[in-house]
Amino acid sequence: MEKSTSKNCTTGRTKLLALWTTLWVTSLAVVVFGNLYLWTGNNTLTTILLIINLLIGVGMIIANIKHLESLDELQRKIHLEAMGLSLGIALILGISYSTMDVTNLINFDAEISHLVIVIGLSYFTGVVIGQYRYR
Repeated sequence: MEKSTSKNCTTGRTKLLALWTTLWVTSLAVVVFGNLYLWTGNNTLTTILLIINLLIGVGMIIANIKHLESLDELQRKIHLEAMGLSLGIALILGISYSTMDVTNLINFDAEISHLVIVIGLSYFTGVVIGQYRYR
């Protein structure tokens, strides 16, 4: 019975994390695209919506922490290792990427979106590797 309750808790926390993540991404899109296409130049509205986005981001972080707390020990270990891999790759590649931009080794601007993609892919890869290693 306890296992089922734990699984329900994890499923609920996963759904809650998905909701907060969706809200955060949506609010970020509203800030960026709204400023570009709907209210160009209205810095007050953009600032208010950006603050709301930041607060939703805090909610997403809290939901992520609660989600991780609801996982069993092995799943927590897998995610912790994936986060460590992702952090290391983000630091090493991010700083190198920025340095290439500053020193003009690349002929385009280093964009944060590129680093976000690397972080997401490295985290996903870390989870897949962990699932495979501990199966």
